[in-house]
Amino acid sequence: MYIKSLRISLLIIISIATTGCFRPGHSFSYYKEPAKPDYSDTSNWAVLLTKIDSADAVPINSAEMDGQSTARVDVFYIHPTVNFSARSWNADLANEKLNKRTDEYPIRMQASAFNGSCKVYAPRYRQATLYSFIEKKTDSGEQALALAYSDVLAAFDYYIRNYNQDRPFIIASHSQGSRHAFKLLRDRIENDPILLDKFICAYAIGFTTDSIYTKIQACDSSTQTGCLISWNSYKWGSKTDNKLIGVNKYCTNPLSWKRDTSVVSKMDNFGGVDRNFKFIANATDAKVNEGILWVHNPKKGKFVHIGKNYHISDYNLFYMNIRKNVAARIDSYFENQK
Repeated sequence: MYIKSLRISLLIIISIATTGCFRPGHSFSYYKEPAKPDYSDTSNWAVLLTKIDSADAVPINSAEMDGQSTARVDVFYIHPTVNFSARSWNADLANEKLNKRTDEYPIRMQASAFNGSCKVYAPRYRQATLYSFIEKKTDSGEQALALAYSDVLAAFDYYIRNYNQDRPFIIASHSQGSRHAFKLLRDRIENDPILLDKFICAYAIGFTTDSIYTKIQACDSSTQTGCLISWNSYKWGSKTDNKLIGVNKYCTNPLSWKRDTSVVSKMDNFGGVDRNFKFIANATDAKVNEGILWVHNPKKGKFVHIGKNYHISDYNLFYMNIRKNVAARIDSYFENQK
């Protein structure tokens, strides 16, 4: 079921990019706004420590374990776009089919990368439909993204007040989720000394940003804390397509956790997870080039890409490196607190 829905999603993305279809037929204001989520209701969370959910998963054929019950740190994870509908500009959280798609792909494939060292929290939110990112004729796309962000902000505030319990935390995200994460860093974390002190790092993957932070630096080592990590993956030698994602001044190589242009061998890749969530050793190499991350096509496993764009596999290609790096940064954070 997961593979089928993913293939359908890919066809929709390609159709949007090439024909411009799947645009909602009316402006943002025409549609009735989906019900606002109440984050005291656990059904409005895709992942909570008290629930059995897809973030509890570990890759097939791996020796990894879910360590959330004893984790000293939280991760607040913001999922990417899985809403491709033309029926409205924002998703309805009562859409069980959409919720299932969210759980089967990004929660399982991405949020689970943090369960070895973190308690995972991930809200459902009224995500903007994919066309919002390429809408140019009106401000409907921006309005849809603003509505989605208002939910993310409300969920984060609720998480801090009710779930965090003064633990250090990580922000993690992908694609649309990273667009919201970049704003969240600015609006809630950078200028709040209490939150900034508990902030370990952000893995805001798969989106471009013009944000310039004064107190949150770009990460440039495997143990640096209080910093921001990002990348957008493309086939080796490619230029960014500049349609849905572009160059990123925070681009980091997830095999070295540095921002230089060195080629890092696939032998330093501790393993990815393919579209079947199977562990694939030494999935690919990587090199930062002019704000994007170059990767060679993996020789093993089934990794999803659209032509030269590996956006959908940004996490999958480097899953184990992310997992191990999270643990390293957490250890560094607590060491620096001594």
